[in-house]
Amino acid sequence: MVERAELLDVKLRTSQTRAHRTRLLGVIFAVLFSLTLAVLLVWRGGSWLLDKLIYKNEAFAIRQVEIQTDGVLSTNVLRYWAKIHPGQNLLALDILKVKRDLEILPPIDSVAVERVLPRTLKIRVTEREPVAQTVVTQPGTNGTFREATYFLDAQGYVVQPIDNRWRAVPAAGPQHLPIIVGLTAPELQPGHQIDNVQGRAGLNLLAEFEHSPMVGLVELQRVNITSPEILQVTTSQNAEITFSVDHFETQFRRWRLIYDTYQKWGKAIASLDLSIANNLPVRAVAANSVQPLPPKTLKQPTRAKKKHV
Repeated sequence: MVERAELLDVKLRTSQTRAHRTRLLGVIFAVLFSLTLAVLLVWRGGSWLLDKLIYKNEAFAIRQVEIQTDGVLSTNVLRYWAKIHPGQNLLALDILKVKRDLEILPPIDSVAVERVLPRTLKIRVTEREPVAQTVVTQPGTNGTFREATYFLDAQGYVVQPIDNRWRAVPAAGPQHLPIIVGLTAPELQPGHQIDNVQGRAGLNLLAEFEHSPMVGLVELQRVNITSPEILQVTTSQNAEITFSVDHFETQFRRWRLIYDTYQKWGKAIASLDLSIANNLPVRAVAANSVQPLPPKTLKQPTRAKKKHV
């Protein structure tokens, strides 16, 4: 009888333990369900409040789009490319997408997009500015060949001529840019950067020239990149100047020193090899046999800011 009573007591305690555990699990599940429901309600309620108070609030509907560009593109064209519509919610607008959509276009270098509460969106565009051109021969129709001109900006991106329909004002005339000789058609993909190391060096030389002591004394007409490790430059006065592909600042200073010295002697440089560090092969001609550089017409500022409100 004692053993039977102990057995019944053990079974009773086991049953009570199970019942306690079941109640505890029930309480835990109830708490978890309540918390999940509360979080869902808060999330849905928060989303509703955000939509009601912010993302669908007419107080933040776009009323002004201010577009600035430092180039020639029309602000109406830029607005169309940006896909901005009046009445869009300013805070719901994905400004990173607007930036990406504009920056993938070949004429555009970079874009900054800014919200100005409560109803204004500002877009600032930096356009790609051609600094050089190259002419390549391409197959045409009926087995013929044609010459195609491509433009390059300072970073080596291939820039297509801007259609007059996209411009704020029509183009004044053809651009007289230095010619890069030695690039091939497959290397020139509009909107993409050239990989040609010599070509990039040639563009760097042109950029350095604009800040060199030779500006205003000569004009660079042609940069031949076909020979490895050197750049062969032809000036508008038909002087042939050879550069190495780096340390342009030093080479320009040496060129200016020799130029000034020969001017004092009444001579002009016909050819000069600046790529050799310890020796400067130079050939001179009489200064009066060289056509003087024509006075440069002041350029109209191509980077004047244009703003549209």
